[in-house]
Amino acid sequence: QRDDSQRLLEGFNSDDKGRSLTRSKAESYTSKEEMVSEEDDSPLSSNITAFALKAKVIYPINQKFRPLADGSSNPSLHENPKQAALPNQVMETSPSGSLGSLSQGDKEDCSSSTTIHSSASDDRFQARTFLKVTCFPEVLTCESFDVKLCLCSLVLKDLMLLDAELRREKHVIFVQVLKIYLTDFYHKKKISDDLFKKILLTQENDFEELQKQLDSILQNTEMSGAHNSEYQTLEDLERKEREYSEHIIDNMEAFWKQVDKAQQFLLDQSKCSSAKASKITMDLTERMIAVEGLLSESQDLRAMDVQERLFNWEFIVKAVDSLKSYIPEECKCRLNTVSNILDHLTVKNNLSVRQKEELLTDLHKAFWEQLAHFSNECAQQSKDLILKQLEYRAKKREEFKLRQKAEQGCLLSKTFQTEEFHDFLKAYQELLEKRRQIQWDLEEEEDWESAEAVTDLYKELHSKASHTLAELVKELFLQTLPVVTGLSVRECELLKEEWQENLVPQLEKWNTYHQRRWKLLQEQLLVEKELWLKEYALSAVIQKHLCETQEKMIQSVVSRVGCLSDESVNYILQKHKLLLCSVLRRVTLRSLGMATLMHMRMSRKKGLLQELREQHVLQKSSSHCHDEDQWQLLKAVESHILEEEEKLEEETQQTHLEFHQQLVNEIQEALHFLQQHMEQVIGQTLLQHARQEAAEKNSDDEPDFKERLVETAVESVYGTHNNINRLVQNYYQQLGKITESYEGKKLQQLKSLQAERGERSRLKKKQENEQALKEQLNKGLLDISSAVRQRMVLHQKKILAQFELQQQIRLESLKQKILGLQQLQTELENQLQEAELDFVTELATLARVSLAMKKLSKRSKPTG
Repeated sequence: QRDDSQRLLEGFNSDDKGRSLTRSKAESYTSKEEMVSEEDDSPLSSNITAFALKAKVIYPINQKFRPLADGSSNPSLHENPKQAALPNQVMETSPSGSLGSLSQGDKEDCSSSTTIHSSASDDRFQARTFLKVTCFPEVLTCESFDVKLCLCSLVLKDLMLLDAELRREKHVIFVQVLKIYLTDFYHKKKISDDLFKKILLTQENDFEELQKQLDSILQNTEMSGAHNSEYQTLEDLERKEREYSEHIIDNMEAFWKQVDKAQQFLLDQSKCSSAKASKITMDLTERMIAVEGLLSESQDLRAMDVQERLFNWEFIVKAVDSLKSYIPEECKCRLNTVSNILDHLTVKNNLSVRQKEELLTDLHKAFWEQLAHFSNECAQQSKDLILKQLEYRAKKREEFKLRQKAEQGCLLSKTFQTEEFHDFLKAYQELLEKRRQIQWDLEEEEDWESAEAVTDLYKELHSKASHTLAELVKELFLQTLPVVTGLSVRECELLKEEWQENLVPQLEKWNTYHQRRWKLLQEQLLVEKELWLKEYALSAVIQKHLCETQEKMIQSVVSRVGCLSDESVNYILQKHKLLLCSVLRRVTLRSLGMATLMHMRMSRKKGLLQELREQHVLQKSSSHCHDEDQWQLLKAVESHILEEEEKLEEETQQTHLEFHQQLVNEIQEALHFLQQHMEQVIGQTLLQHARQEAAEKNSDDEPDFKERLVETAVESVYGTHNNINRLVQNYYQQLGKITESYEGKKLQQLKSLQAERGERSRLKKKQENEQALKEQLNKGLLDISSAVRQRMVLHQKKILAQFELQQQIRLESLKQKILGLQQLQTELENQLQEAELDFVTELATLARVSLAMKKLSKRSKPTG
């Protein structure tokens, strides 16, 4: 006859109604045993069941009904036979469901490689919903196994709030910078008091309107993807983050346009000279660069705080979850010891198998019903406690914001002079740092208070569960067993003492496993910390690469323009640096958000792999002595874990590459905005330069003198038609000779430049041939030692180097060509001016016109 009590212990359904053990029931066990024969005790054949238990067949994760050896389809012996949730559905499972499980049935089996690395399950994971939380304490009451997703969503929320706060700070600081300059103008009587207030109010209203537009767009984006206000999907979260980034880039572009507009309005109202306006523009740009540096430093510090808080959250959640799982597992261990003692009584024929199973059934029902009741009370108390703490937290946050606003208003109300800007910036930086530290300490204290309160509730639940189980076991041994077995009370007391003695090593063994599992969790957290450090390092590399590339590009553009003054070139470079700082700050925050999304996408597979490791540790520590089959099974599990780790690493790299490509696309979009803005800045600088040159020419030409000279020469009686025609013809002949000489020199110079460029190309080809010869000599070694990918990379680098060299040669040739043509043009202009001066002098002499109307001098026009 098959003793199937172990299956009953592991697969018991805790949702059934329980009955307490009473003496009347004990009498019914005896009558039932007399009525039912023991031949029908076992529902399955012992051989078939033993084979099924030893099969160790791996099945897909969501397959709840597995074929047994006899071809039938029964629930898994290691799973709780309750209805599973749909793949895209998250259920608020009751505490009795999580605490009442007697096995690991609530955990999905993760031993199948086809399940962990399946595109279909990935799609379901992307589309499945998880609880939308607003703060960490809410996660402590969340019964979903998607806690990792909830915590990462809080990180994304904090990064978004950080971005919004720094954007507001930038608006406030820029208005304060304008206020400093306006105060200086007001003291110098350049603007009135009304205009002073009007400009500040206009800028504040413009920035407020800009923020309202962004908030409206973000609200529409949030509502468009919100199918359920309480739940969200990872797919919706990725879409929202992507759209948010696009809107922020548009808002950043609108902000800098508004800054340029305000700057131009300030210069127009100040009515200062061109040199003074250039100096003010340069000072504004440099000071906004300092502001961006301050905001970037604050962003880095607070982003690291957010990341550190995530690790603290995970540590707290793991500790609370460990306590939650410890309660039912310890109770399982206690019940298992009771089952062993009843097995011993069955072997001694003091109990029949059916009596034993019915005793265990009623004991389980009574205990798990009480534990479910206590768990429901504990869960409700946890939620009520968290709600009260959240209300208290909201009040403290409101008080903190009021104090913060008062301190900020006190600083902004002070009057700073233009030269005191750095003092203001230093004071504002200290204010931000103080606020950051206070906010960090406040949030950390609140999180730990919530965690300690919930932990105390579950410790109380553990105490209640232990006491209830002890009372039920006492009733079983001292009241029920004497009636059912016929043993004396003293013998049953000894059995109870034996139960307590046997329980000690079992609990020690379970505590050892519990500690090992906790150590694994801590190691996993350290691994994730290292991954985040790599993400920070990668972000720093991207920033450095962007800085070097953009600086090289803007230097190349400015060098090609060539006609601007040093002040104009410096302004263009500083303006580009300012916009690049703003873009890089946004890129840094976006890269952290993408890293968080990547960890969310891989969290399911990492969690399943972690369960595999825990199960392996449990199997390995279950006994110090293993037979050959057990050792083979452990080796197979180890190799399976290594295989899963390799697959997980490969998929992580692919996911990382996908997000990196998305980040590159967004960087290109931001750099496109930067390029467009810099095109406008360079265009405006060139336009201003052209206007200045045109103004200088107009002031030197004085066309009014020439018109009066022509009128006087026509009316003069001294200048005849033939004399004037002869002067004009001589003048035209001289212009022709000058032009012909210019064209000849130009052609000769172009030929010289072409020959020089050809010589450079010849030398370059010679160097390439020598390099190719060296590569042919090393070809055999390269083919042996290098892979195909390495040779392709080397070939790409070679082509890029050749292209860059050709570009440099072409650029140097163009520079020399432009320089030579400019020299020829300057010489041509000087000759034309001399010819014109001689013609005007002869015409004035012929017409007897006084040259006092205009002092003509060959040195009046500077060369160059």
